Amino acid sequence: MPRPSLKENVVAAALGQFHRRGYNGSGVKDITDAAGLPKGSFYNYFSSKEDMALEALRRYGVGREFGRLKDPSLPPLARLRAHFVFLGEDVLRVGVECGCMLGNFATEIAGQSPVLRDAVAGGFARWAEAVAEVLREAVAAGELGADRDLDLIARTLIRGWEGTVLHAKVTGELRPEEFFAGVFDPLLGTPTRS
Repeated sequence: MPRPSLKENVVAAALGQFHRRGYNGSGVKDITDAAGLPKGSFYNYFSSKEDMALEALRRYGVGREFGRLKDPSLPPLARLRAHFVFLGEDVLRVGVECGCMLGNFATEIAGQSPVLRDAVAGGFARWAEAVAEVLREAVAAGELGADRDLDLIARTLIRGWEGTVLHAKVTGELRPEEFFAGVFDPLLGTPTRS
């Protein structure tokens, strides 16, 4: 198996630092120290911390495994539920105190960097579109009524999930069952599971 490139080491370190410590809490030196590289080597790959954050956000989005939302082996609403179950498992794997990097960046840097704000907004928009596509499939499969505003439902599901994760950062306890019982199931008219 080939060794990761130095750039990949920097990207992985930045993703970890930004997710754990936030944008403002992560300096270039923190990132290069975590990557085991001298600080000056950072600038061989990225022109600025902001440039690195854009790449970290892109990589974070890849890690959300949105491809699972297109898995034809599950009916649409079961697939959507599985997506949020996966996200919950990932939050627990990384640590609830880390939350969701997209949500963290939204609250931390929206007023500081128009470039990063636009990247975060774009990440939420792509996520909402992916969820809305599954909802359209659910309508076509007869799982959801055609009279619903699917884009609004998609955005509301994401906002509900982000609130669940934000609350977990404060309490130290992720409660996905409350997201499903209070947001997912009522919005989609699916039975709440115990």
